[in-house]
Amino acid sequence: MRRSRHVREAEVDPFYDMLFNMLIAFVFCFIVALLAMNPRALKAGDIPAKAEYIVTLSWPDMNPNDIDTWIQDPGGNLVWFRAREAGLMHLDRDDRGLANDSIVVNGRSIVNPLNQEVVTLRGIAAGEYTVNAHYYDSKDGQPVEVTVSVVKVNPRAEVVYYGQVTLARKGDEATAVRFTVLPDGGVGQINTLPRQLVQRM
Repeated sequence: MRRSRHVREAEVDPFYDMLFNMLIAFVFCFIVALLAMNPRALKAGDIPAKAEYIVTLSWPDMNPNDIDTWIQDPGGNLVWFRAREAGLMHLDRDDRGLANDSIVVNGRSIVNPLNQEVVTLRGIAAGEYTVNAHYYDSKDGQPVEVTVSVVKVNPRAEVVYYGQVTLARKGDEATAVRFTVLPDGGVGQINTLPRQLVQRM
């Protein structure tokens, strides 16, 4: 009786081995599928999906003048149109007013009237950030009213700051907002004390 029970157990062992091998194969296929769905690097020019804060600088639609965004992070890094990535900051688009805002489709010129620059902060770096607007070039010699917003997007969208500055003439620079990011990702002190960022060349 004891001998037949050992024989029966020996017959069952290959079945468990087969199940175990199938489990290993399934786990291996799952890992390969995960690797295939997650590209190792972003292509140049792609906008990163992750953002902690979004800083938007805009001025009136169809305004021909070129306004630039300058932002300094707590480490002294500067993002602007000649340094589109600095620290954890990324300038998504350098908007030049009406320049380069038209495309030709089926022989017709289509103009994008929106004047807007967007900077994403892709991580939490505690300390003070300074956001400046710079009147880079003027086509009509008129003052430009610039709107600046800072939105915290994680874990939910929250407007941290919304305000306006007026740039009177070409070459003018104004501090739109200075805000402090806390280690936990929250925002502390907010002010508009002036700080020059534009590099005079």
